[in-house]
Amino acid sequence: MNNLEQTQIEIFSKKKNLTQIELFLDEASKKLSIGEELYGKVFLAVLEAANNAVVHGNKEDETKKVHVEIAKTEKKLIITVSDEGDGFDYDNIPDPTLPENIEKPDGRGVFVIRNLADELIFEDNGAKMQMVFNL
Repeated sequence: MNNLEQTQIEIFSKKKNLTQIELFLDEASKKLSIGEELYGKVFLAVLEAANNAVVHGNKEDETKKVHVEIAKTEKKLIITVSDEGDGFDYDNIPDPTLPENIEKPDGRGVFVIRNLADELIFEDNGAKMQMVFNL
């Protein structure tokens, strides 16, 4: 990747630590010159992914960490969120828009992220999520 700019943060898996990620995103948007129109998508997608990592990935185990890295190239913003959990079956997430799933809380976060990011890649059995936003 040419002209790569990046920044990262690591938090312990407590829901209240998600505010650290909010502050990190504010700083990163300034540092990496992320425009306002993209910032809203990035903010929502990253917070959703980080919340999933804390709650589902690390099961709110305060000794485990969630890592967020943002890299920017000329054409893409690549955000990686990873946790220390076992991962999940990301190929079989129920569609939360189907009538039989409307009342179920599972699958909403990934559904939102898929609709915000231009590309979504899972690694490490789902314990690592890479969101790509075209610039």
